[in-house]
Amino acid sequence: MAAAGPGSDIPRDDDPAAARDDDRKNGDKLSEEEQSPIEEVALTVPTTDDASLPVYTFRMWTLGLLSCALLAFINQFFSYRTEPLTVGVISAQIAALPLGRLMAAALPSAQLRLLGRSFSLNPGPFNVKEHVLITIFANAGAGGAYAIGIVNIVKAFYGRELSFVITGYGWAGIFRRYLVDPAEMWWPSNLVQVSIFNTLHEKDSRRKGDVTRLQFFLITLACSFLYYSLPGYLFKTLTSISWVCWAWPKSVLAHQLGSGMSGMGIGAVGFDWSTVASYLSSPLATPWFAIANVMVGFLIVMYVITPAAYFSNVYSAKTFPIFSSQLFADDGSRYNISRVVNERFELDVQAYNSYSKLNLSTFFVFTYGVGFAALTATVSHVVLFHGKEMWSRAVAAFHAEKLDVHTRLMRKYKPCPQWWFLALLALSIFGSIITCVVFKDQVQLPWWGVLLACGLAFVFTLPIGVITATTNQTPGLNVITEFIIGYMYPGRPVANVCFKTYGYISMLQAITFLADFKLGHYMKIPPRSMFTVQIIGTAVAALVNLGTAWWLLTSVDNICHTDKLPQGSPWTCPSDRVFFSASVIWGLIGPNRIFGSLGHYQAINWFFLVGAVAPLLVWLAAKAFPRQRWIRYVNMPILIGATGNMPPATSVNYTSWFVVGFIFNYLIFKHRKKWWTRYNYVLSAAMDAGLAFMGIFLYFATREDRMELAWWGQDVDNCPLASCPAAKGARSSDCPLSAS
Repeated sequence: MAAAGPGSDIPRDDDPAAARDDDRKNGDKLSEEEQSPIEEVALTVPTTDDASLPVYTFRMWTLGLLSCALLAFINQFFSYRTEPLTVGVISAQIAALPLGRLMAAALPSAQLRLLGRSFSLNPGPFNVKEHVLITIFANAGAGGAYAIGIVNIVKAFYGRELSFVITGYGWAGIFRRYLVDPAEMWWPSNLVQVSIFNTLHEKDSRRKGDVTRLQFFLITLACSFLYYSLPGYLFKTLTSISWVCWAWPKSVLAHQLGSGMSGMGIGAVGFDWSTVASYLSSPLATPWFAIANVMVGFLIVMYVITPAAYFSNVYSAKTFPIFSSQLFADDGSRYNISRVVNERFELDVQAYNSYSKLNLSTFFVFTYGVGFAALTATVSHVVLFHGKEMWSRAVAAFHAEKLDVHTRLMRKYKPCPQWWFLALLALSIFGSIITCVVFKDQVQLPWWGVLLACGLAFVFTLPIGVITATTNQTPGLNVITEFIIGYMYPGRPVANVCFKTYGYISMLQAITFLADFKLGHYMKIPPRSMFTVQIIGTAVAALVNLGTAWWLLTSVDNICHTDKLPQGSPWTCPSDRVFFSASVIWGLIGPNRIFGSLGHYQAINWFFLVGAVAPLLVWLAAKAFPRQRWIRYVNMPILIGATGNMPPATSVNYTSWFVVGFIFNYLIFKHRKKWWTRYNYVLSAAMDAGLAFMGIFLYFATREDRMELAWWGQDVDNCPLASCPAAKGARSSDCPLSAS
């Protein structure tokens, strides 16, 4: 066995073999207090641990670093395309198993010495803990790098040069006790990973007339792989079938109502797993109450607030498309940013006043409104529904407490010292401040902006972490960061996006780290091994993301410029266009000229108050009607912030996601629980993997223009008039009627 295995993370006075035997002996006889109170966790996560399994192996480092770099490259590469393809961690998780077993069969087992320590290239059979750490490596590469958006918009949209650094933060360590150890913080998305690990590593006997979970996984993966050739290449219309547009092909109103991609999506549905899971994650991994909250919020915003405002012509709404992330001048034409930027890359106030105020589509306006409300609702909800629990855990931090089985099993391993995280945090903040001082002309953000952004991240990591850990939905912090720096330091777009990145990405990175720690918690991975892999994986992924982005930005002519690209070019950068629009709204023009005293969207600020009050109403209702248990499942941060992913997400993403979630996490979970327990998360993983493998295959197989098919089944959505404004005489470059 390798000397650098997990034994170094186990206290010396603990006997791993005895602990393993004790766990196995007691695993089937757990008291109710020990067992997880979350039914999905109790049905999915094993309650045993083998502490003798090696984790720091040559196989783990080789496959982990390779999967991290490969996924970082692929996802960054595809992110610039019109239909971004995200290759999830599931793909690497599956590929690692045969490769790991091949290395276990082929590598020599002789002992080697390095830096005074002995180890073996092959310490025995490929085990599940190695597999988990490889997956954590892959997850670092699959997550993408939010800060790359700064490089993209500055170079591609603003046409300027920018230097860059890579930073990270250590908030995760501060909140581990509150967001990882408690059984109530169950992180639903991790159950998909746990289920697939169980499927791939456990011996699963096949019952008569049934299939094992591994057989089910392989069959589903093959079906998903073959099927995606239809929406991915042969029959792209399956991505969004908007039959209302087909029924009334010449009606602007019908296209606005029926388009799943550029309208309200009434009746629109997608028979494409990428449509279902691309922006909201897999509905199979999201608990039903969260799905219901998301859909109620979506229906209110999309089918009540938006049409009421648009057809009442609030804020001259009919001059612009009903659903768009583009920016518009007063006459409905595309806003010309170059007319209001001076040589110092700041707002030219005189030019702005003589040109046009900045206008947004109706839906885009209310997207920011619900973003305001979701932020205050998150704080209010956590204080009301989880405040007592958080306080009691803080008080109990220095006393003994009741542990569920998973936390008890993890106590045998040495924890990560708190100073590791604090040191990482201090180094990251110091490096960011130095960057802002040295590159002040390019970054535009003063040193105090870094400290303020980090303070915001610290305040919001806990409440947003609670929401994510219990609902699988993550309210965004980007709006409040944009809002604050936009008021304090207006007219500087790069400063705004840098502040948003320092404030938002540090919180998001902490949430990602905490989710990985919970996966390690479920799979009994030594915490110090988790920490090492997370840090190295994040650094490798960031370098690969940056290198890939710089290569494409300097090699693809007119990348991201839809008006300059050749017909049918895929390099349209949908997510970066939203990021660019936000930099103009909050950074260049500034919130005071849009939502403040100088702007025309001042009423949107009332959403802050709406968000703060809404959870209070639910809390009071739960107290007044304690027997009505359904009231406690109303989660206002999720309900209000449901449309936070729109745009770039569209209506068809939500409607398709809801249908699948209702079928599997309500109907099947309620009426066929044995099937759900055995196959639900396996199905989710297989669908993700099959789509990813076929997507990669199609890209490399159809790169040549001559491989493109030309027939009516290739028209995604087929609602060209949805981008037209309703007002006569309005100009929209996206509307074929205006073009004609």
